[in-house]
Amino acid sequence: MDFTPTEAQAEARDLAARIFGDLAGHERLKAAGTGSDPELFKALCTAGLVGAVTELGLLGLVLLLEEQGRTTAQVPYAATCVHGLLAVASHGTPEQRERLLPGIEDGSVVVAGALSAPGVRAAARGELTGSVPVVPWLRDATHVLVADAGRHLWLAPLGEGTALTPVELTAPWSAARLTLDRAPAEPLGGPGTDAFADVLATARTAFAGLQAGVCAGSLARAVAHTNTREQFGRPLATRQAVQLRAADAHLDTEAIRVTAYEAAWRRDTGLPYATHALTAAWWASEAGQRVVHTGQHLHGGAGADLDHPVHRHFLWGRQLDAHLGSGAEVLQELGELIAHGE
Repeated sequence: MDFTPTEAQAEARDLAARIFGDLAGHERLKAAGTGSDPELFKALCTAGLVGAVTELGLLGLVLLLEEQGRTTAQVPYAATCVHGLLAVASHGTPEQRERLLPGIEDGSVVVAGALSAPGVRAAARGELTGSVPVVPWLRDATHVLVADAGRHLWLAPLGEGTALTPVELTAPWSAARLTLDRAPAEPLGGPGTDAFADVLATARTAFAGLQAGVCAGSLARAVAHTNTREQFGRPLATRQAVQLRAADAHLDTEAIRVTAYEAAWRRDTGLPYATHALTAAWWASEAGQRVVHTGQHLHGGAGADLDHPVHRHFLWGRQLDAHLGSGAEVLQELGELIAHGE
């Protein structure tokens, strides 16, 4: 295994860090409220950080999502890269790739993902009926990638036969309830393509990378706070209890990061990675919520302030804790895969 970024991956990561750092500051996030930031997303697309993912691979995307997580930037970057760009590039037909990828790369096509939709039924003529209670970033999307009851993937444009009802999540992810009433859709990759397992594993890996960034950002804020905040004439960071909590959070963050890197690297090199994606998802869920709780706790009373920057990391960490499966759910799925020798 070699997780050392290529020159292109490192340059893209550094560019993403500058853009997120410049355009996702505390005051700008406060102004966005629970909505997303279209200007920031446009800047990412203009800089080529969406289209570049096809060349940078999943490991490159994980590196970029870490930078988004550090700032909790409110853009549908993870969703459209995973459910749009990588899904279409990996499993779409040549015609779908030619038609959809340019729009995804320039931001005119934004894809949300509804991979847990057991109530959605697909008619033989390509119409979807049913509902999905929560789809993150759906209010920003032009298309949605839907898994029906048989785990077949369908790409549906939002419009005819679709209705959106805004839903507020723990994190401000511009979510909505999706209702489908004979909505026109096309199978991803054409009839008979089995892409669900790969797209779900890719999504779990990518969102684990996002969680690594959220945790790193939370911990960085906690370290800065405890180094400057004094109690009884000494910085809080000199207290052994504070040091131990921060050390545990650091190790948890590194565990999320390295398991996400391994799963992404294996996918990029063509190796089996289903169990590795589940491992990354488990760490992102279980360790992620520990880290953001620690980040908030080490801020003392300030951490409970809803307007404090660290509170956003707490909200994102708890949302990612359950996204695409809680720790207990993915652990059961991982055990079943191991038991069957997969």
